[in-house]
Amino acid sequence: MIVRSLILALSIALLSCSDNKGGKSRTDNENTGSKEIKDTTLSIKEDEMVYFKGGTFMMGSLNGLQNEQPVHKVVVQSFRIDKYLVTVSHFRRFVEATGFKTDAEKFGDSGVFDFKTSGWILKIGAYWQYPTGETSSPAADNYPVSQVSVKDAKAYAQWVGKRLPTEAEWEYAARCGGTSKTRFSWGDNLKIGGKYMANVWQGTDLSAKQGADGFDLTSPVGQYGETPCGMADMGGNVWNWCSDIYKPYPGSDIPFQNNPELIVIRGGSFFFDQNGENSYTSTGRAFNTQETSLFNTGFRCASDAE
Repeated sequence: MIVRSLILALSIALLSCSDNKGGKSRTDNENTGSKEIKDTTLSIKEDEMVYFKGGTFMMGSLNGLQNEQPVHKVVVQSFRIDKYLVTVSHFRRFVEATGFKTDAEKFGDSGVFDFKTSGWILKIGAYWQYPTGETSSPAADNYPVSQVSVKDAKAYAQWVGKRLPTEAEWEYAARCGGTSKTRFSWGDNLKIGGKYMANVWQGTDLSAKQGADGFDLTSPVGQYGETPCGMADMGGNVWNWCSDIYKPYPGSDIPFQNNPELIVIRGGSFFFDQNGENSYTSTGRAFNTQETSLFNTGFRCASDAE
């Protein structure tokens, strides 16, 4: 097994890498749900999902980063995807019912950025209940669960009778059934009318002061409202694990050696990323290793639908 410190170093490099270089109709989308769980400030239904009718769409971007190209045709079957990110309270219910131990708990540490030293560390005692370390405040119920590896995310999804979304499904949902042409899932700008539309990093480096969007770290799920097709947090807050092994798109000329340990993540997070605004777009993509747990990575689930 690779030494944990090397896994973290590799993961952070991959996470902040990537390459060198809507209409408002809900005709085909509907919310379904049950199992209401009361969170601190927002009532989130664990099974509240948005339905997307299957179809063909052009995945990728002509104007995005190199790993978003070339644009290519993809067929997506009908599916449902969680409207919200999985919350701390949802994940706690899973842990209490099953006794599940996350990878971070097994290792005894997890990836946290130390703002005092401006560097990533493997923080002892950091896990989903204490994403920045056991001496810090616990994560609030209505915030997205983080410090979960893709293995942890899959275990939760299986327990609730779901799965992780494919990368194509995630983009299809972010683009309202593949039809939206806007840069982000909510529009073309991070701010509309002077108001931030997502929990994002403000500035171009690690020294930038945060909080202009209302939060220094993660924010409650659904805090910034819905996209035109009813999705929440499809950009910023925490990266979303997908089910796919990362690889360049068909027809890409990016030099790349396939590695089954590298898994797609989508949506960007509250934290700095060298790709800046490109991380929050509907077509932006990155990857991380299967065992990696970080304070800015979470997930949502999906399921097949007729």
